[in-house]
Amino acid sequence: MTSADFQPIHPQPSPVHQQQQLYTSEPVPIIRQEHIQNPDGSYKWSYETGNGITAEELGFVKNLGVPDQEAQTAQGQYQYTAPDGQIIQLQYVADENGFQPQGAHIPTPPPIPQDIQKALDYLATLPPQNPDNRVLGRQ
Repeated sequence: MTSADFQPIHPQPSPVHQQQQLYTSEPVPIIRQEHIQNPDGSYKWSYETGNGITAEELGFVKNLGVPDQEAQTAQGQYQYTAPDGQIIQLQYVADENGFQPQGAHIPTPPPIPQDIQKALDYLATLPPQNPDNRVLGRQ
């Protein structure tokens, strides 16, 4: 066999590849942009692009000046059109409790079965355990 016996293989693009070809590397114009930064650490920004993406956020330090209680807080939203045409809208809060997104496209867990919820409610009424009263060898 010689190298002439080997022909390059040109696979046919899959539907996923064809869908990706719809996107270009053309620059997307920024239609609107705002950014405000305040001396106390609070801020606000927003923008809108020529391809329909919008986003905005505002933030501040919660409990400013209170040691061990200060927490950076942000809340905002963004919106864009997914490749399948679905409009994705997401609102969020980010604070000492973490990032908390909300959106119709985010999957939600099934409800907790009633018997398990009853057990959880009962356990929540019990006094906290004293770590000194644990059985030795168990944690």
